[in-house]
Amino acid sequence: MEESIKYYINIRLLRKGDDLKTSFGPGTACLLKGIQQSGSINKATKAMGMAYSKAWRVLDVAEKQLGFALIERKVPDGSSLTEQGRQFLALYDEMQQAADQAVREVLKSSGFKF
Repeated sequence: MEESIKYYINIRLLRKGDDLKTSFGPGTACLLKGIQQSGSINKATKAMGMAYSKAWRVLDVAEKQLGFALIERKVPDGSSLTEQGRQFLALYDEMQQAADQAVREVLKSSGFKF
């Protein structure tokens, strides 16, 4: 009996000299998607089970690494993604999909069932 192969592709972006702890990866992308959907950092962190203070640290590091703001704070109305933040999140999602497709093609050509 053949078993299906499961795989997970997680793109992480970091500057030379940085480590994976401070990379832009799936957690940061998930946080940005939550902010985009809810219009609130607080609501996004609650949905993720992430501490609010950690979210601020993650966003601060990501913005410093990328060199542009990812979110706009609209006190007291919440937060939203900047135009560059939306574009970068879309680019990140595109990279994830392309990497996933590449792995799927390699597995398909290998003859393994997945």
